[in-house]
Formats: sequence, structure tokens, C-alpha cells
Amino acid sequence: MNSEVIAAYLEHEKERKELGIPPLPLNTVQTAEVCKLLENPDGQEEFLLDLFKNRIAPGVDPSAEIKADFLNKILKNEVKCPVIDKKEAIFILGTMIGGYNVSHLVEALKNKEIASEAAKALKGITLVYDAFETVLELSRTNDAAKAVLESWAKAEWFTSNPELPAEIKIKAYKVDGEINTDDFSPASEAATRPDIPLHALSMGQSLFPEGNKTIAEWRKQGYSVAFVGDVVGTGSSRKSATNSVLWHIGNDIPFVPNKRREGVVLGGAIAPIFFNTVEDSGGLPIICDVTNINSGDELTIFTKTGEIKRQNGEIAATFKLKPNTLADEYRAGGRIPLIIGRSLTEKTRKALGLGDSDVFAKPDQPIHKENQAYTLAQKMVGKACGKAGVLPGESVEPIMT
Repeated sequence: MNSEVIAAYLEHEKERKELGIPPLPLNTVQTAEVCKLLENPDGQEEFLLDLFKNRIAPGVDPSAEIKADFLNKILKNEVKCPVIDKKEAIFILGTMIGGYNVSHLVEALKNKEIASEAAKALKGITLVYDAFETVLELSRTNDAAKAVLESWAKAEWFTSNPELPAEIKIKAYKVDGEINTDDFSPASEAATRPDIPLHALSMGQSLFPEGNKTIAEWRKQGYSVAFVGDVVGTGSSRKSATNSVLWHIGNDIPFVPNKRREGVVLGGAIAPIFFNTVEDSGGLPIICDVTNINSGDELTIFTKTGEIKRQNGEIAATFKLKPNTLADEYRAGGRIPLIIGRSLTEKTRKALGLGDSDVFAKPDQPIHKENQAYTLAQKMVGKACGKAGVLPGESVEPIMT
């Protein structure tokens, strides 16, 4: 394959491999080149298809626009690709989370040849925004669009995901004392923060310099590793701290390069903002007494009963999953995906004249007293949520139009 762009990418990949990290996601030039080469792969079908499916950032990344447009050209017979037919093009569009792929999938609902495949893809996408109104209008005369709405109403984007496991086997990597966000994401390495795998190499460089190597060795041995600390995540609100922790202990997100989720963090205390960012990112933060947990302990977390046991059955710690929506957040891939998806389900059910969904856990809420007084700040937040005011600890969502 005679391509200077690909040759440069392979050299970059080699350099990153020496650091123990994957290459950067493809930029717009590289993505355009891969699209061009896919029209005549010349024996490099598997390599090029892997780059195209797995190494381009989804959503509204500029490279994602090029990827989505190329797939749309396949659907419209404007481009011939020997390794991506229309069915596969729809499938790949369905892996791109939201953004530039949505309009092409909605348009595909009108094509009887691929409408059912397009509907299947859209059922799993919640980041649809204005396209919701298009699908709603189309559903009046289009069975595929109607099937999408019915699926959103049933929250199949959520129920199709596995539940939070009842048992999670882990090996504990513990750091004694307080671990702040600068330990996870050093300010001296701030320039690398957008590059999650590269920035994660600096995690713990002062407080636990052998930690990353130890965690990597345990993972090579087949263990799932949980990060454990007495006090975890104090300091600034930098999300890069969570990114680094999850890079070392989490699992790859299918079709999303250089990001991970599902890692477990155990802390005697976990700073609220750090706790929230782990929630948002699809991790599992658990506050419990870690006094009896040592680095290297092999444990099983029983999420239903709130017990953490050693291999001999001895209880090392107990806990309660908080908030009570945490299991749903984990199942949805994070608190933010849950909020967005739940909102789509509620909006769809309202449009279809259905009642509230009973699929999701209802957040525990403080009780508003009769003639409840609110501070000005509480009234301001309340107004954005269609309420007279909000209370400390209350879970609310702003009304968006």
C-alpha cells in the first residue's frame, strides 16, 4: 500500500507502542485517506477496516463527519467499497453514538431496502436532539420510524445493556492516606490531558510511582483491578483525574478510541466532584471502610447485598450503593448517558401519550415541607427545573426546550 499518510501513521503507532499506549485517533487527513483507500483496499482490507471502525473518534469530532459522509455515500450508491456493503454501513453508523451519523440514519428510514437496519441502529442511539421531531413526524407514515419511537419509549437503548453484575471480582490496588486529583493528573503534565493514554502515564508519579506498572502487570495476569484509597479525589475538579484512573483500571469502550469505563474505585471517603466524574464516566465509585483492605487482596464485591468478601468468605467491608441510581448509571455507560437517554424516553412516551416509564430507579429525594422556604439560589435552580425551589441533596434536571 503506497500511502505516505498511512506510513506516517504506522510510524506514530510504533512510537506509541514503545510507551505502552495506543496511537491517537485518526485526524481528518488520515480519515480521508482511509476512506479513499477503502474503495480499493489492495490486500489491506482487515487493517483499513479496523482503522475505520475503531480508530476514529465518534460524535461531533471533525473526523467523524468524514466517516459518516463516506458511509452515507455507500448508502446512496455514490461510492463502491468492497468491504462495506449497505448493511455494514448502517451498522457502523450505529456505533458512532450521535452527531453526524444521526441525519444519515434517519434518512435511511425512508429507504425500504435498509429501513429495518437503520431502525435497529437508531434504537440504540439517544443523542438525537432535533432529529427526534423528524422521526416523530416520519412515524405517522413510516413503520421503521414508528418502531424506533416504540423502542425509545420502552428504553431498549438501556434494557439491552447488561445490568450491574451481582458479583464483581477484583484485585485491590491500595494507596494509603489521601490521594488528590493532582496525584492522578499532575499539573506539570497539563499539556497532555486531552491525550488520555499519554497523560495517564504520569498518574501517581510522585505518590505511588510503581502503581501503574503494578496495575498493568495484574491486568496482564487476568485480574480486574480496583483502585482503593483512604481518601480519594480531593483537590481540584479536573476530569482528567478520572480519565487517568479509568484508563488504568477500566475497560475499552467499543468503537471509541482511547477511552475506558467500568472501573471500580473504593474509598473510605471520595471527594464529591471526583465521585461525580467517575459516575459520569461509567465507573463504579463505592464509599466504604477500607481499613481491612490491603493492596493485592483478591476480593468479590457483592453489589446486591453490599458486601466485599475475601476468597475465604470473610467480610472485608460493607457498603450501600449511593446514589440509589448508581446501578442504572453503570448500566447506561455513565450518569450523563443515563440522564440523556432517560430524557429521550420520557419525551417519546409523552409524544405517544404514554405514562411515565417504570424501567429506571427513581432518585431518593428529600421531602419538601409545607410552606417550604428557599434561598435565592435554590429558587433560581428551581425555576430552571419548573419548581418553586430545590433542597440540598435533591436530584433535578433543567427543562430544555
